[in-house]
Amino acid sequence: MSKDINRIKVVLAEKKRTNKWLAETLGKDPATISKWCTNIAQPSLETLVRIADCLEVDVKELINSTREDVVYIKMPK
Repeated sequence: MSKDINRIKVVLAEKKRTNKWLAETLGKDPATISKWCTNIAQPSLETLVRIADCLEVDVKELINSTREDVVYIKMPK
């Protein structure tokens, strides 16, 4: 059973952007973006950083956690 690796489709929806917009912004084929959004294929790390920049999010928001038991605690400065 395969697990979705990226959250590109979710973040695009949250930002009210389309696959077509992302394809035009990155200069990629819309079919490639569709494969990324359905987790059939994955973008390179370099491209993932470009996607994060386009969507104005941290690259970590585009990736699903590989661990279910992770708890993040923000420490005071």
